[in-house]
Amino acid sequence: MDLNSEIFSASARRAIDWIIHYFEHTDEYPVLSRVKPGEIKSQLPELPPTLSESFDTILDDFEKIIIPGITHWNHPRFFAYFSITGSYPGIIGEFLSSALNVNAMNWKSSPSATELEEVVLEWFRYMVQLPTTFMGIINDTASVSSLCAIAAAREATAFNIRELGLSGRPDLPQLILYVSEETHSSIERAAMVLGIGQNNVRKISTDAVFRMNTDELEQRIRVDIDNGCKPIGVVATIGTTSTTSIDPVAEIASICRKYNLWLHVDAAYGGPVSILPEKRDYFVGWELADSIVINPHKWMFTPIDCSVLFSRRPDMLKSAFSLVPEYLRTAEQDVVKNYMDYGVALGRRFRALKLWMIIRSYGTNKIQKTLREHLNYAEKFKAKVEEHDDFELMAPVPFSTVVFRLNPNHGKHSLSNDELNSVNERLMNKINATGEVFLSHTKLRGNFSIRLAIGNIKTIEADIDLAWDIILKQAKEFCS
Repeated sequence: MDLNSEIFSASARRAIDWIIHYFEHTDEYPVLSRVKPGEIKSQLPELPPTLSESFDTILDDFEKIIIPGITHWNHPRFFAYFSITGSYPGIIGEFLSSALNVNAMNWKSSPSATELEEVVLEWFRYMVQLPTTFMGIINDTASVSSLCAIAAAREATAFNIRELGLSGRPDLPQLILYVSEETHSSIERAAMVLGIGQNNVRKISTDAVFRMNTDELEQRIRVDIDNGCKPIGVVATIGTTSTTSIDPVAEIASICRKYNLWLHVDAAYGGPVSILPEKRDYFVGWELADSIVINPHKWMFTPIDCSVLFSRRPDMLKSAFSLVPEYLRTAEQDVVKNYMDYGVALGRRFRALKLWMIIRSYGTNKIQKTLREHLNYAEKFKAKVEEHDDFELMAPVPFSTVVFRLNPNHGKHSLSNDELNSVNERLMNKINATGEVFLSHTKLRGNFSIRLAIGNIKTIEADIDLAWDIILKQAKEFCS
């Protein structure tokens, strides 16, 4: 059956009604999908249908087969990883973007896509209080934004790697990139993809609160230079994945200036908090960076995917990526911005539309209010952990993520580290098996630690209280 305008209208209304009900009742679903491996595939035919099927049948299967296999990131008690939250204005933006089906590669391919991206990223730059020298571009994820930044750092070495490549060059020293041991794994992946190599990513140790040790950083840079290597850049993080620690960006920036290194700041998670005037101290020095990544799809209610890369050296991005074949040349190309010149992707979705709708729909005040609520919830959960004899914090809580573990009577039971790790892993699995909440974990210096990350626009204090009650209930068997 062809999906004509009449059938589309009816099907779309059914889908929208489902979305509204879903958003209003997400908390009725188990947060973590309970299906077993292969269970979804086993309900789907091996071969595609020969004849068309009605959209009602397709939507029926969506509800019956697909939904049971969904882990609900929109759930107000999804506390794992970093929460990504959809929102009504973001969904409308996605809906209209899909209808327009724009490829936002250059200005001529859709002037509104380019110029709206320019305007909305100027708004966003103003909101996060970066200097006007920074230009923004929207990518899909922080992995790609960071890869582009490191490609620009590689281009800035003046070894003409763009044209001559890396292989078979006796004139080319080893290129070195510096990160902390808490830096996101996507940076290491970028080094692998860009030919820098895993072994040339130097992992700098961290201090007691998981911040990069700058003395060790400078020492390692000097050693590499003395050994004939070429340091090209440092990645600092404001809000690391495991603990949300904050590297001393201003100190790192000073070292980067001294040795002429590119500084990339990963603020994919923590970046939106710079909108809060009272939290500006967390971001001291990031204005000195060459590039910064912030993900509105992490903590600004934007449906995935939407990652913003800001750079005060867009010329290096353009130098690293711009390649304009004849069929994409236009009469306007010297007076307009063609975003395809500043990153890996040639084809680009119209992501600016949903970000524009979200910022307009909520306004800065609503965004600030929600962020403050999340920070406050994290402080209250932190207090519960600190006040309980059987739990302990494993890291500071600068943002909305609390890292903790069960340690019955704080070690009075003389559990070994391996036993504590086993207890906490079992505890987390029991908590998640309730279907009421979803927590994730990390390992901090060998210690299995549980993470509760708050970031959903619909999370309220009652959700935090319920999570704590579930944690205490499931922990009882380990505290006897």
